[in-house]
Amino acid sequence: MKYAPRKVFILENDMYIELSYKEFCRRRENDKTYEDKLFIPVQGCLIETDRKNYIEFYRDRERQNYLKKLDKKVGLLSIDAFDKEDEKATDLMTSEQEDIVSVVVNKMELIKLRDSLHRLSESERELIILHFYMDIPQTELAKIYGINQSNISRRIKKILAKLKKIMEI
Repeated sequence: MKYAPRKVFILENDMYIELSYKEFCRRRENDKTYEDKLFIPVQGCLIETDRKNYIEFYRDRERQNYLKKLDKKVGLLSIDAFDKEDEKATDLMTSEQEDIVSVVVNKMELIKLRDSLHRLSESERELIILHFYMDIPQTELAKIYGINQSNISRRIKKILAKLKKIMEI
């Protein structure tokens, strides 16, 4: 345990009794039934509880920790932000809206790219997939195809130019 609680409350005969932490530790060493007891920390004290409340307490705590990490990572927007005089609510909403627009545009471009890849010949599509999707460097592709790296580079440039024309249609 990281800290010694100020007090420990134990259920006995449907009533809580208050113990010092030293007394609790002594009882836990001498009485094996204390090993099965579940406790939750509340304001520097430990309080005995049943399994349902114990699980619920720690599930809620885990969720709060997750939300704090998420807030640090993404910078969640709170309602309090709309009350600030130096920021306009529309500015806050617009920046988020632009992100959504760019996500949709990127998704549409990826769909168009996938459709365009199907218009390439089998060998052209294979080379593009090996290099860009499977991250195989041009030097390794040259060994696979039995040609030098500069020829692989020229082929890839030629295929990319063809893809660009297909996508512009």
